[in-house]
Amino acid sequence: MNSKFEDLKVSVQEIIDLIAAKQDREANNKLLDVSDVLDEMLDHAEEDEELREISRYQVLLNQLHVKINGEEAVDGE
Repeated sequence: MNSKFEDLKVSVQEIIDLIAAKQDREANNKLLDVSDVLDEMLDHAEEDEELREISRYQVLLNQLHVKINGEEAVDGE
């Protein structure tokens, strides 16, 4: 789609790598940063395709949050 989603993809992979390396604190910090970027993108999204892609990343980040924190994720996080 464009470079902002490529950057997100790279950042999400970094989170996954940190989880695999058992560096949960760093993974959680990175996840919070990526969530902020995603929220900003959502605020400025203009096309339906962008909204769909952002939604996919929100779901993925939510699942990663559960994996890192070992808890049930809450809607809106």
